[in-house]
Amino acid sequence: MTVLKLTLTTLLTATIFAGSASTPAPASASWSWPLSPMPSVLRTFEPPDKPWLSGHRGVDLGPTSDGAPVTSPSDGVVTFAGVVVDRPVLTIDQGGGLKSSFEPVTSELKSGDTVRKGQVIGTMEPGHCSSATCLHWGVRRGEDYVNPLGFVEDMRPSILLPLY
Repeated sequence: MTVLKLTLTTLLTATIFAGSASTPAPASASWSWPLSPMPSVLRTFEPPDKPWLSGHRGVDLGPTSDGAPVTSPSDGVVTFAGVVVDRPVLTIDQGGGLKSSFEPVTSELKSGDTVRKGQVIGTMEPGHCSSATCLHWGVRRGEDYVNPLGFVEDMRPSILLPLY
């Protein structure tokens, strides 16, 4: 019976340590805010129930001034720099299936350019938020939009533990 307990304990311990080693570090440790100082969130992530319905597939950060520098939240490669409808947009592939888009941002960067975390990638333009200049930041994992704040803030719920 003791050998069985020892074997199970060893397997459980190995599984726990293997799982924690393969789990990536919290995103907040590797990503930074695209505006500095840390901006306020003017509008939160509000994904639609169905992909074709309306919603807010990113967050609006600011307020900021026209011409404010926008920085890359992590290392990556520019995959798009141009105008969508009537706004300048910049998209960066951060690897691991993650892509960030920023609008309205004008940039001298072009598709294929490599960027580093914290590097200025462009400047803010007016046109997204009606009451103030703001940055719309969206993040996709594959084809699904995810909350960008999860990469710069600890979004886990607080858990209260009993005192003994």
